Amino acid sequence: MPRLTVPEVPGVLSGTEVMQTIDAIASVQRPNGDIPWSPGNHTDPWNMVEAAMALDIGSRFADSQRAYAWLARMQRPDGAWHAYYLDGEIKERWLDTNVTAYVATGIWHHYLCSGDTAFLEHYFPMLERAIDFVLDHQMPSGAIEWDADPDRTDGHGALLTGSSSIYKSVRCAIACANRLGRERPDWELSVGSLAIAVAHRPELFLDKERWAMDWYYPILGGVMRGDAAHARIASRWDRFVVPKRGVRCVEDQPWVTAAETCECVLALDAIGAHDRAHELFTWVQFLRADDGSYWTGANFEGEHWDLNGELYPVEQPTWNSAAVVLAANALGGNGPTSGLFRGEGLPAGLTADELIEAGINIEAERARRA
Repeated sequence: MPRLTVPEVPGVLSGTEVMQTIDAIASVQRPNGDIPWSPGNHTDPWNMVEAAMALDIGSRFADSQRAYAWLARMQRPDGAWHAYYLDGEIKERWLDTNVTAYVATGIWHHYLCSGDTAFLEHYFPMLERAIDFVLDHQMPSGAIEWDADPDRTDGHGALLTGSSSIYKSVRCAIACANRLGRERPDWELSVGSLAIAVAHRPELFLDKERWAMDWYYPILGGVMRGDAAHARIASRWDRFVVPKRGVRCVEDQPWVTAAETCECVLALDAIGAHDRAHELFTWVQFLRADDGSYWTGANFEGEHWDLNGELYPVEQPTWNSAAVVLAANALGGNGPTSGLFRGEGLPAGLTADELIEAGINIEAERARRA
């Protein structure tokens, strides 16, 4: 397998420092492949995939493959994963469609990094079951129900962040299928309908506007580009961005986080706002720990900061550090995945006109998959 050049962001992070962060993530991985949030903590499949993607950027392909092998063992027969696991046992039973879909992004990312077609062939059935499960919860509007737990009685609805992330994941799934010569036209129909819902029908989604992810995820997921994306960033910049520190998790709370900041970096990079992306990435380095991992975030009051007393929570999750690695790869990498969050090499699905011409019927496609 190839050995990739570790990305560096000149003046901010050297390749050696990025590799130190990747190694810090690897140090938490268990022998069975599981990558929990931190030693002794729980695991969720979405964040585990994010950590595996960081391992791939550091050419730690065997470690990444152990992570996907663990996911394969834990996958439900219907294609989904539970929300949280602890020591291989189910901790939280509910089923989140975005959590299930993200494995496709990780598998495509691993293939691009490693060039390992055998890996892609081996895990495509796992990916296919996951994506079919997710798209079985797509509504006629194109939006996707976030909670697929059949026993849940309230809280149903679509989430803008989750549906935006699923859009990225289904595009990666289509790319995997295309590379293997497996036609899935129903996925292309579904992802086109999903894009229209995310970009043009905000009323379809539960109100989560106070969360930063709802602000930038339609861009990060690849739905919004051009003037609309720049206008969206400008409209809420002052609500979420704290100068010199980063992005708030929630607009009405004095808490900036490394993950939200670095995801916003990826969104900004995707639309060519490189100076702002670089600036945010520079700011987030105050959360770097001595071992190369990153603290989750920090509270603040006005202009006052006290890192010793205001870190919150006092933990360094693997997925948090992984977000930094992915941002570094977008800003300073030259490998095959540096443009993934810019949408490079990903099929876009059908346009609105093509969907109308095809007479898309989500219910009919769901019945066909069954």
